[in-house]
Amino acid sequence: MPMTIAEITTQIEAEFANFEDWMDRYSYIIDLGKECPPIAESDKTENNLIKGCQSRVWLSCHNEEGRLRFRADSDAVITKGIISLLIRALDGQTPQDILDADLSFLDRIGLKEHLSPTRSNGLTAMLKQMKMYALAFSLKK
Repeated sequence: MPMTIAEITTQIEAEFANFEDWMDRYSYIIDLGKECPPIAESDKTENNLIKGCQSRVWLSCHNEEGRLRFRADSDAVITKGIISLLIRALDGQTPQDILDADLSFLDRIGLKEHLSPTRSNGLTAMLKQMKMYALAFSLKK
């Protein structure tokens, strides 16, 4: 049985609690970005480009036996780290679980308050796109 979104986000919060300051947290996010496997070049299309991000972020999604699988890439490593956090929380979940997800862990780890306004807008755009995929797949039943 896959972990729930709540279980995953609790793990992420615990990981961020290990860091003393935001420079260490930024380094961690950058490391996550470097570890995130790139998406196929064929998925780097205009349709997969997230609107509202300062950097270029591509997000692809497909349904695998009722669970959504996300892949992403970005031309900015910190942005790629942020999207990889979101993927970690939402990848492999059902569309309904994604739509119902409490993603306030982003506030609890302090991510939104420590991002520049443009990056914060990008984070919102990434979350919105992931929820839109979940909505679209939930309607395809």
